[in-house]
Amino acid sequence: MIETILLESGIDCDIDRVHVDWSPAKLIEHAVSHHEAYLTSTGSLSVSTGAFTGRSPENRYIVDAGAADENVNWNSPTNKPIDEKTYKRVRKNVTRYMSQRRHLFVVRGFAGADRQFARKVMVVCERAHQALFISQMLVRPSSDELEVFGRPDIMVFAAPTYVCSRDRDGVEPAAVILDMEGKKIVVAGTGYCGEIKKAVFTMMNYLLPIEDGVLPMHCSANMDPRTGKTAILFGLSGTGKTTLSADPERLLIGDDEHGWSPRGVFNIEGGCYAKTIDLTREREPDIFDAIRFGSVSENVKLDRKTRAAIYSDSSITENGRAAYPLTHIKRVVESGTGETPSVVLFLTADAYGVLPPISKLNREQAMFHFLTGYTAKVAGTELGIKEPQPTFSALFGEPFMPLDHMVYAYLLGEKITQNKTRVYLVNTGWTGGPYGVGHRIALYHTRALVKAAMNGELDVAGYRHDDVFDVDVPRDCPNVPSKILNPRDTWEDGEAYDKAAAELAGKFKENFEKRYPGVDLNSMTRPRHR
Repeated sequence: MIETILLESGIDCDIDRVHVDWSPAKLIEHAVSHHEAYLTSTGSLSVSTGAFTGRSPENRYIVDAGAADENVNWNSPTNKPIDEKTYKRVRKNVTRYMSQRRHLFVVRGFAGADRQFARKVMVVCERAHQALFISQMLVRPSSDELEVFGRPDIMVFAAPTYVCSRDRDGVEPAAVILDMEGKKIVVAGTGYCGEIKKAVFTMMNYLLPIEDGVLPMHCSANMDPRTGKTAILFGLSGTGKTTLSADPERLLIGDDEHGWSPRGVFNIEGGCYAKTIDLTREREPDIFDAIRFGSVSENVKLDRKTRAAIYSDSSITENGRAAYPLTHIKRVVESGTGETPSVVLFLTADAYGVLPPISKLNREQAMFHFLTGYTAKVAGTELGIKEPQPTFSALFGEPFMPLDHMVYAYLLGEKITQNKTRVYLVNTGWTGGPYGVGHRIALYHTRALVKAAMNGELDVAGYRHDDVFDVDVPRDCPNVPSKILNPRDTWEDGEAYDKAAAELAGKFKENFEKRYPGVDLNSMTRPRHR
């Protein structure tokens, strides 16, 4: 069956050179013996991804053909079209190149822990460490499931050493191409494994709403082990999503990609892909201890003698990563599924210091902040930034959401209404003034606020309405000083706060009117698909 599938896909090679569903141990042996990687002192497989140490948006394309022509949101700058003829030329050249490799690796897995909404995925890759990476990131099938796996729903061809040429392929020097109609993905010219993971996720973000009415989410999710109640946490980089979802009193469902179906929430992945810069056991014990045998570390500096990882060294990249299976985490939900979320948290690191540390949102407010996806960059994060700069990434993950944003926003609004899910906006950023004047909200206060939101304690004392940001702010929270709940009270100069708050509220309005002109969230109806 596998040989037939490969031949039909354009890969014609001796089947003895194709290694199917190898164990982590065999993949690690091969990677080390063939000089793909080193073993670290903890047993993690350490690799260098070459010129690309992160995703390459300028080399990512979606095939403009079939239903995708009407369904894909071509107005988003992250969805770059490529014509079908060019795509087929690239795929033909890549599969022909892969046919000539001495070794090919095939990994079969699921995208989706809930098998009712999962897709069967087959990844064909050039290197053993890629196979190890994706076998840990996908949901691993049981032996019985592999026996009846059959034809995949999604196929991925990953050839990092194939360098695209403008003359030969029509694109250069790399290409990540998603064929939504044929459900195939080509990743060529880049060794960054995250491209494979995010391409599969993007494909699922296209398929789940259209084919299943499921809301795909770029978020983390966890569960109360006593009550079974689940919570989902959205947040861009630097907002504390990983830290807050890894609550020692709760079980982790997943840390990055989930679906919300009529049956509840489910992890789309079977592993985690964590940043490693400045990682320590003291700050992130679960992640630190998970980077062991069976994991893949990307672009992490090693001590030459001891092979110990130097996580504080960013000389290769700030984007060092480690991929490991969820089984490497102690407190996890093994099924990767949970009941319908009772709480949704939108995390933002407001460097202006004006947003309340937590506020409750109704349906329309939740859809507004979902479509806005706000956080703020601070000085030092990028060249030229000297004061806080607002960042808006719709849906808290716009680069991976190929459909019209309203498709996802409507699904969110529909689900929180049907299930009476409580929604909160949580500011993990600054208080007492903007960045450089005030200070970051204490983590223990944020944890107390999140805990109270999850168990319903915020509702006890009621709320006051904040007219500037149009949100409801709790009057009291256990273990949190009441002064902190009203950010204006933490500033020395109240008028300065009023000015800064009005400025940020204006930026929210300006961004929304620019991105979604004429949209009325109160009267919004379900968008149609082709």
